[in-house]
Amino acid sequence: QVQLVESGGGLVQPGGSLRLSCAASGSVSSINAMGWYRQALGKERELVARVLNDGRTSYADSVKGRFTISRNMAKNTVVLQMDTLEPEDTAIYYCNARLTTTGAWNMNSWGEGTQVTVSL
Repeated sequence: QVQLVESGGGLVQPGGSLRLSCAASGSVSSINAMGWYRQALGKERELVARVLNDGRTSYADSVKGRFTISRNMAKNTVVLQMDTLEPEDTAIYYCNARLTTTGAWNMNSWGEGTQVTVSL
């Protein structure tokens, strides 16, 4: 069994910053990619940022230059630093990991989500 545990969401004013963290634990053998998705009310879930094993990163156009993703492969953690937040960033943010379990199963694992609200 694999768990992704997120932390760091909350309420922030426009222009502020938040830092989201996610840790993978359980029957994890290897992780190919970790990232963050978000889903705003009434909208579909979308990719925010992702980092691969080779260090390559990708970002949604709407967050480029404002968000930074980083990963600690030894600790199976990923962090999303969010700066210059805008009301449009309000959503539930989900941690995601593409991984292989100790039983050699390939999984696309999700956290339970953490709420980010950007408002005055």
